[in-house]
Order: sequence, then structure tokens, then C-alpha cells
Amino acid sequence: MGGGVGEGRVPGAGRPAEGLQPRGRRQGGRTPAGLSHRSGRSGPGGRSRARRLAGASTLFKVTGEAGQRWPGPGGRELASSSVLPAPPGRSSGRSVLRSGADVAQQFQYAVRVIGSNFAPTVERDEFLVAEKIKKELIRQRREADAALFSELHRKLHSQGVLKNKWSILYLLLSLSEDPRKQPNKVSSYAALFAQALPRDAHSTPYYYARPQTLPLNYQDRGTQSAQSSGSVGSSGISSIGVYALNGPTPPPQSLLPGQPHHTPGVGDCLRQQLGSRLAWTLTANQPSSQTTTSKGLPNTVSRNVTRPRREGDASGAGEVTEAALVRDIVYVFQGIDGKHVKMDSVENRYKVEAKANLSKSLRDTTVRLAELGWLHNKIRKYTDQRSLDRSFGLVGQSFCAALHQELKEYYRLLSVLHSQLQLEDDQGVNLGLESSLTLRRLLVWTYDPKIRLKTLAALVDHCQGRKGGELASAVHAYTKTGDPYVRSLVQHILSLVSHPVLSFLYRWIYDGELEDTYHEFFVASDPAVKTDRLWQDKYTLRRSMIPSFITMDQSRKVLLIGKSINFLHQVCHDQTPTTKMIAVTKSADSPQDAADLFTDLENAFRGKIDAAYFETSKYLLDVLNKKYSLLDHMQAVRRYLLLGQGDFIRHLMDLLKPELVRPATTLYQHNLTGILETAVRATNAQFDSPEILKRLDVRLLEVSPGDTGWDVFSLDYHVDGPIATVFTRECMSHYLRVFNFLWRAKRMEYILTDIRKGHMCNAKLLRNMPEFSGVLHHCHILASEMVHFIHQMQYYITFEVLECSWDELWNKVQQAQDLDHIIAAHEVFLDTIISRCLLDADSRALLNQLRAVFDQIIELQNTQDAIYRAALEELQRRLQFEEKKKQNEVEGRWGVTAAEEEEENRRIQEFRESIPKMCSQLRILAHFYQGVVQQFLVLLTTSSDESLRFLSFRLDFNEHYEAREPRLRVSLGSRGRRGSHA
Repeated sequence: MGGGVGEGRVPGAGRPAEGLQPRGRRQGGRTPAGLSHRSGRSGPGGRSRARRLAGASTLFKVTGEAGQRWPGPGGRELASSSVLPAPPGRSSGRSVLRSGADVAQQFQYAVRVIGSNFAPTVERDEFLVAEKIKKELIRQRREADAALFSELHRKLHSQGVLKNKWSILYLLLSLSEDPRKQPNKVSSYAALFAQALPRDAHSTPYYYARPQTLPLNYQDRGTQSAQSSGSVGSSGISSIGVYALNGPTPPPQSLLPGQPHHTPGVGDCLRQQLGSRLAWTLTANQPSSQTTTSKGLPNTVSRNVTRPRREGDASGAGEVTEAALVRDIVYVFQGIDGKHVKMDSVENRYKVEAKANLSKSLRDTTVRLAELGWLHNKIRKYTDQRSLDRSFGLVGQSFCAALHQELKEYYRLLSVLHSQLQLEDDQGVNLGLESSLTLRRLLVWTYDPKIRLKTLAALVDHCQGRKGGELASAVHAYTKTGDPYVRSLVQHILSLVSHPVLSFLYRWIYDGELEDTYHEFFVASDPAVKTDRLWQDKYTLRRSMIPSFITMDQSRKVLLIGKSINFLHQVCHDQTPTTKMIAVTKSADSPQDAADLFTDLENAFRGKIDAAYFETSKYLLDVLNKKYSLLDHMQAVRRYLLLGQGDFIRHLMDLLKPELVRPATTLYQHNLTGILETAVRATNAQFDSPEILKRLDVRLLEVSPGDTGWDVFSLDYHVDGPIATVFTRECMSHYLRVFNFLWRAKRMEYILTDIRKGHMCNAKLLRNMPEFSGVLHHCHILASEMVHFIHQMQYYITFEVLECSWDELWNKVQQAQDLDHIIAAHEVFLDTIISRCLLDADSRALLNQLRAVFDQIIELQNTQDAIYRAALEELQRRLQFEEKKKQNEVEGRWGVTAAEEEEENRRIQEFRESIPKMCSQLRILAHFYQGVVQQFLVLLTTSSDESLRFLSFRLDFNEHYEAREPRLRVSLGSRGRRGSHA
């Protein structure tokens, strides 16, 4: 009995009534030899009444004095203050007994108190008791003492000198209570016995054997029960003093239900001796009959219903009691089948046995409560399966840990319910008490846990088959709810689940390290990719793993931050610490940090990402521009590969002309390289950086049969290191295609310049051949037509395509925030010039027609060269003939003989006869050229590119071709509309 039964120590109920014996066999039924069943009748042996009275007095005296030196647990003795209180109805245990019935009554009471079970209804939680003490100090406005107590308790807990800290703190809390304070009526059974002793603090076993020397009239118990309590016996404490030695005696008025309490009686006496809590239990039946329970029935009626045994023994034949259902439900809450409520594997739900005799309301209530067990099983099955799956990853394990944490809180509730259930079993508390477990109370108490379990079960369903960032997105989707209770729960789980994701993220953006063993992070790495393709191919986004609370723009920035750090270290060989690039801020070191971060996703989280992104990208661009001269290389490519350096290109063509007119198979690259170096030294190209000039080189394309040097020659620009990230192999191949196109167009301009130069030079020489003037006129007209075409094409290519696109590229590069912006702008630039230079797949027909035009220009050059050779040869012969004639006249001879003159006239006649043939060749060439140009203009007018449609207008500004081609006889506006419809 630990601390005795004094003030503040409330014993539990003694031996339960007849119908509430929880365990052990019933004692009694056998009357000792010295006592009789009937009052006033002598037993065997003829003992007198005085002798019986003396024996009973001796028994009572023994029990009454036992409290002074009663052995406690482990041989300890109780303090003298733990004297047992006087039995009900007597002012003192040492008063003279008036009858043997009083002696038996007092003895029965003493045995009940001694055999009480002192079990705590609170956990032995040291910190819980400490919190209660601090709250009490704060309630008394002693905050300084509360802080001092907290510090002392922390030091005490860290030293580990004492083993039973809980007992000491509990003693301090008990001593702090004011015994003079009138207790309020408790509202729960747990609060009623909150000050009980530990379960092992009893001197006698709870299931004691009733002394065989005590005669009790058990045969009349049923009568008494029918008179006082209906069909149920009361608890052990509330039945004290009801039974006497020779039969039932009238209970005190204070103990009869429904009777008002007018005079101080047993209740007041016990309130002073046993303490407030035990006294309340003895006077709990005093309220008037007008007081009703929550079900609308009078308290006297509800209290007079027998509470059966928790093991489910029914008082009626085949009827399942609510008490049995409550016990089953508590087990079902844990996923364990009860006696009457079991899992139906077919329907996958808990069902009450069909043979159970239950009312519809109890059955429905039981099924509703059993849903918690089904939800618990669903969550537990998921955690059990996934907890051992290592491939589930850190995010999945965090999710399982969060579920385990919620289940732990759920188990704490179940432990409280189970302890309350066990306490009611041990104490035999009636169903009518306000805090006793009933199905309806369980419905109320499990309302919030049911919502939590439903939310967790929904999360489990939604997260099936997901892992990593996808799992975090699934959890985050449930935060978008209007229920603040559910939202707070999901946000707590999300803070745990997203902690690994944020750890991956911060390690990636601050260190450039990616340790994603189970592929949970939204940044993926391909270890097979080499360094030269690091920026393009090594790191990519797993779009399915991007958490929904991270936008696509933020995820792209996260990818660029880590990629920039690795690019600097591995490609640029820049080993600058990350701390010098980025002002590293505090990362999410714990789930609480992650939770704090989620509360301000729009500001704090985005601010961290943006700061790291801008600082890292700026540092990378500075390294590329200052250390590797990225912008200088871009301008060099523009000048040399896109023919922007005009003086250099013209001089190079002049130097290369003798070499390139030869067949392609006779060219040698070292000869061409020497010519290139000569062109560089002779022009403004010599002032470029040596780093740029050493990258400029000559390249010969694949030779086809019949190709000349003009067809295979190309300039090349070597790139490597970080610059190759912008000028990739694909980009350089595009530059090569554009260079060949521009080189051919520039060659056409060069040829036409030579043609015009030939016209100017030969016009004066052939002035003495008037018959040849028609041929010269045809050549001049056709060459002028071609010059107009080439000039318009060159204007279009140079200004509308190259210059405009380059200006856009340069502006974008100057405004670029990261390397990806530069790469994207450069790719757009290349795509634009390729498409507008008719080099893409959609413009293949236009390109073929344009090449046909170029071929006609070359054909005109060849035809005109042949005509000029023939004309010059004829002119040379005529001049020689005239010179010979003058020479002969000077020598005094005839200028020519008849035969010579006849021969000269015949030759001149043959030449004159060849002139119509020459004119015919030129007319055929002009006709074919005009047909090609007309077809080219038709394709231009149907192009979707507006600039190409305007080019067609400039090429046919005087409607020369429109008069010959009906398809061109539409207005400019109609051309645009037709192109848009096409």
C-alpha cells in the first residue's frame, strides 16, 4: 500500500460485486463454524452473543490498528499517518460495537480497503510531470521559478544520479497541492484517479481470497441488488456498508440514490478522512433523480444498469453487450480481430458477426468505429512493405517515417483507451459514469484521429508507385485544401518528405555534387558523357521528378546552377571555391527548416535559388569572356566564315583564282594555307589577335567528279575547350554550309565584275568591227540582267539576313544571364540565316533554282570568253593584215596580192557568218536564264517568309519578268495573301 490511504491517496475499488468479478474464483459461500447465516441465532457450540461480540470486537480492533504498522511493498512499513479511516457510519474504529453485524461490516470494509489495487492512470512520464509543475508555476505567475525549475530539471536529467526521477517529481507535484482546497467534480475517470499509487504499490494482491472466517449472506445479495441497484452491482467502494453479518442492513441515507443529502453523514466523514477523490466516489450517487445523463435518462436509471465483465460474458442469453463490443473495437483499432468484430477478407472490411445478438444502432456504430482499424491496416501495410525496400529511396523512407510518426501518435491514443479500459475492468466502474468507455464516446474521441487516418490513407493511395520528387508532388497536392486541420497535417508530412529533396537541391546548387543513388532528384547525370559534351548532354531534368512546389523556371535555374559549377571545375579548370561565387545561406538542415521554408516559398525559397543562379551564371560568363574571349571568337566567326571582312575576302579571291580554276584533285592544302596567310598579312585581318588568327585555316571538302577548286574550297575556324560549348560540331557544320553558299554567291559577284570589266575593255578594241556590235549588245544586256539579280540577292543576304540576325544575336548575348541564353541565341541566329539563305529543307526548291541561276552566270562567263576570244583573234588577224599591207606599201610593193585579198575576204566572211551563231547562243542563254529566274520568282511569291516575297518584288521591280510569266501577274498584296494561304 505504498503511501497508505491517507490524504491524496485514493484506493481503487475493492472486490467487485457479484456480477463484476473480473478474474479469480469467487470466494465465500461457506460459513465459518463460529457464525450463523441468520441474525440472532447461535451457531454450533452454543456460543453466547457476548462471546461473539467480543470476537468481532477483537477482529475489528486488529484491522483498525493495522494501519499504524502495516507492512508495505518489499517489507516497508507505512507511516503512522496512514491509519485506515473509520468505516462508514461510525465516528471511531475504537468505539464500542453494538452488534456483531457492525463488526462484520467494519471488517468487510477494512479488507476491501487493504485489498485495493493502487494503479496509476497516468504514464510514468518524467517530462509530462515536469511540464505539469512548470505549468502550475506559470499559473501562479512564477515564471522565474518555472525557468529555474526547467534548468534544474535539465541538469538533473543529464547527470543520471537518480533512477526514479518520475517518482520524485510526482511527489513534488503531489506536495504542491493544497489539501484544504475543495475539489471540483471531476469530469473523467482518469482525472478521478490521477493521484493513484503505482500499480505495484499494494501490500496484498488484488485478487485476494476472502477470509473464510467471515460469514457473508451471499444468498441475499440478489435481493439487495434488486432493491438498490436493479440488475447490476455497484463498484466495490460504493457498496461498502450495505451488507451486514446477519443480512442486508439499510444503507445510510447519504448513499441511497435519489435521496437529498441534508445532514452530515458518511460522505462528509469520509471526505475528511479518505480525501476528496475517494469521498466523491462514495457520494457520487447523491444527485437527485431529476438529473439526466447525456442519453436523456435519469442518472439513477443509467447507473442501475449492470456493467458486464469486459471479457464479454453476457448477462442475457446470447446477447452481446456494449462492454464486449468496446473491448473488441479497441483491438480492432490496432488491426486485431476481436471476438465479435472480425475482418472479412472477401469484402475487405470489418464486420460484426451475423450471429451476434445486437441492436441495429450498436451494429452500425461498431461498423463505423471499425473503419479506423481498416484505415490503420492500410497504412501499416504500406509502411511495412516500403520500409524494407531500399530502392524506395530517401524520400520514400521519409514518407514512411512520417507515417510511422503519425501511427505512433495514434498508438498513444490507443494506449490511453486501453489503460482506461483496463482501469475500468480493475475498478469495476459503472457504465453510467461520465468518463466510462462507450461506443458513442469512442465515436466522439476518435473523430479527429479518424480524419487523420483517412488523410493518411488517401495519401498512401495517391502515392502508390511513386518515389522521389514525384512522391513529394503527390503529397503537396493534398495541401491545396480548405480544411486547416488536414492542411496542417499534410504540411507536416510534406516537410518530412521534402527534406531529402531539399538536401539534394542545396548540395547541388552550393557544391555541384549530385549523390542521387535511387534517382529521386529531378536533376539526372549521365556518367558516360565526355567532358566536351558536359553542358549539352551530361545533366538533364527528370520532369516527372520535379516537385509541384518547384516551378519549371526554378528547376531550370537549379539545373543551370549545378551545371555551371561543374562546367567551371571540369571544363574551364577553374577551381575557385563555391563560397567565393555564391553567398551561401543556411540550407534546410532539418525537417523543421524545410517546414519553415515551405511557409514562404514565394520569397525565401525563390530568393535562395535566384541568388545562387545569378551569382553563378555571372561568374561563369565573366570567365568565358575574360579568360577565353568568347565574344572575340564570335566576332571572328562573323568576319571570316560569314564573309564580314570584305577586303580580306576580295584579296583572298584574287589570290586564289589561279589555283581554284584548276580541277579539285590537283589542289594541295599547304599551298592554299600559304595563300591564306598572305591574304591575312596584306589586309586588315593582320590586326586581329594571334589567338584568333591561329584558329583560321583552310579546309577542302569532299571531291566529286568534275569539281573545280571553287567547289571544294572552304575556310575553317578551329574551336576547343569551353568555346566549343557554344560553337559545337553541329554549329560549325552549319557555318560551313553558310560559308559555301556565301562563297558561291560572292564568286558570282566576282564573275560578273570580271564580265563587266571585260565589256569595258573590249568595247574599245572591237570598235572597228561594227558587225560585232550586236553580239556585244546581247552580252551587255544579259550581263546587266544578271548583275541586277546578284546585287539584289547580295543585298538581301548581307543586310536583311546576316546583319539583322547578327544585331539580334549581339544584343541577346550582351543581355544574357547565363550560358544557356547565349547558346540559345546563337542557335536561333544559325537557324535564321540557314532558313533565310534557303539552306533548310523547306527551301530546297528555291535553292535549286538559285543554283541554276548561278550556273547560268558561269555559263555566260564561258560563252562570253569564247566569243571574246574569237572576236579578238579575228581582230588580231585583221590588224596583222593591215600592218602587212602598210609594210608592203612602205617597201614600194603592192599592199596585197589578189590571192591574199581573196583569202582575207573569205576569212572575214566566215567570221561574219559566225556572228549570228554567237547571237543565237546568247539568245538561248538569255532565254534559259530568264526561265530559271521566272521560276525562282514564282517560288518566292508563294514563300511563307515575308522577306522573300519582298525580294521577288525587288528582283522584278519593272515587271520585266511578269510580262513573260502569267503566274507573276498579280499584285504585291495578292502575292502576300497567296503566300499566307499557302
